[in-house]
Amino acid sequence: MDELEDILQRIEAGHTTPEDCERIRQVSYSYVHLLALLKDEKVKVGRLRKLLFGASTEKTDSVLGEQVEDSAEGKSESESESESESKSENDSASSDENEEQKTSKPPRPGHGRNGADAFRGGDQVEVPHEFLQPGDACPECRDGTLYASKPGVLVRIVARPPLHSTVYRLQKLRCHLCGRVFKAKPPKEAGKEKYDATARSMIALLKYGTGMPFNRLAGLQGGLDIPLPASTQCELVQDSAKRALPAYKELIRQAAAGTVCYNDDTTVKILECMGKRAKKRESEEDPSAKDPDANDAKEMDPSRKGLFTSGIVSTCEGRRIALFFSGRQHAGENLRDVLLQRDKELPPVIQMSDALSRNLPGELETLVANCLCHGRRRFVDVVEQFPEECRYVLEALKHVYHTDALARERELSPEDRLALHQAESGPVMEDLHAWLSRQFDDRLVEPNSSLGGAIKYMLKHWKKLTLFLRVAGAPLDNNICERALKMAIRHRRNSLFFKTQNGAEVGDLFMSLIHTCALCDANPFDYLTELDRHADQLAANPADWMPWNYRQTLARAKAMPAAG
Repeated sequence: MDELEDILQRIEAGHTTPEDCERIRQVSYSYVHLLALLKDEKVKVGRLRKLLFGASTEKTDSVLGEQVEDSAEGKSESESESESESKSENDSASSDENEEQKTSKPPRPGHGRNGADAFRGGDQVEVPHEFLQPGDACPECRDGTLYASKPGVLVRIVARPPLHSTVYRLQKLRCHLCGRVFKAKPPKEAGKEKYDATARSMIALLKYGTGMPFNRLAGLQGGLDIPLPASTQCELVQDSAKRALPAYKELIRQAAAGTVCYNDDTTVKILECMGKRAKKRESEEDPSAKDPDANDAKEMDPSRKGLFTSGIVSTCEGRRIALFFSGRQHAGENLRDVLLQRDKELPPVIQMSDALSRNLPGELETLVANCLCHGRRRFVDVVEQFPEECRYVLEALKHVYHTDALARERELSPEDRLALHQAESGPVMEDLHAWLSRQFDDRLVEPNSSLGGAIKYMLKHWKKLTLFLRVAGAPLDNNICERALKMAIRHRRNSLFFKTQNGAEVGDLFMSLIHTCALCDANPFDYLTELDRHADQLAANPADWMPWNYRQTLARAKAMPAAG
């Protein structure tokens, strides 16, 4: 405030500086942004503070920080400030010591964060010795024999445009008498298409994998003197999507046979389905042309206006498959459509989601588990108002997550993991349930308060929140699906919307293939390229062209001519 008062005095005196104007601009923008946030009824004070000053991690040690410890010990503000100052001095001193220890031993020249083995996608060049070979006599001692050892490595990285072009200038010779023209034949590496499979794959990967809009890539390519219009990019990815469609359908079929399915959704904008465009589309559609067997009752419901991108992650035989669906349907309805392809002889799938009813797959039977992280976050949001009560809950859940981390570290089977949780997490969760119930029974917490709402949420969904204590393989939370949806959210923030429903379906296909590659540790660019190049083989047998086995399929195809 003192700084602002000084600025106002200089403004009144007519002696403003560029720094004063910049500070006033920042304050004005912050004020307008704050008013816009306050108009949103869903933004709580805690969330508003995080939006303005930055969101911190929700780890227990960070949430239960100095503020909770100080309040528990009943220290005054002056004591807390003095201790924080001394702590900051100690921290700075220790950090200086650590820096001296780090800088005392300089790193090896050329040693980076990633070793040479991490650059699997680059060109691999074998460089033999200039004049020596294995088996030669040692040029130093003359008595020893040289043998091959682990090679030395050098990594060199160069830049080039995302899409590179090669211009072939074919020489033409014309007869001055008869006028006949003789043109040079293009080299074999020129190919038959202007845009080959690698170009289509790179555009799809940049658009749907990293969120780069078509017009942004067009501007980048144009600035690098290799023009690539946005309309051309759209046509290329649509053509590539038709070739890759069998792989997408096969992913859906195999995801239906999974043991655990995670699902959730986020909002999306499809202009064709919004406002006047939606009314025009509905009036132009022919109801008789619709498939009567199609399960699209929700799509034809004129009262439904919402648009969503649903994310589904299915674990099947130790692999994870990611699926995306954009349209009117909620996550539960899209999960129902997937599970309709499930073999009826298989046991019910374990479904992990938050507690929203729209995430349930309707009439289909599933073992429903609710996200423990969602219940935990409700206590994180009110930790400043109820530090002691939230400390008890968060410390209990910290023990549960620590036990689950031990199970992953030991690579336990689902049955052994269940036994570990029953032994370690079971008593903790029983004590937590008794504590939560006692808060209402003994009238220690007002039910209508924010803490009371968090407790009621946990008690209401307790059975689904603790499914991991009764069913082998049941997860704790829905974080894997939340992370998958970040791909759709990234696209929404960059491209803002899909123009048509067909464009949204193309995006769903590529995001499903790309994120499944990420979950299976496969190269998405190489995978999309091979799908495009082997479209006929993919259509004939899509099960052989999944991200986890397409390399074996290519190896078999390459070995067959040699064997013959």
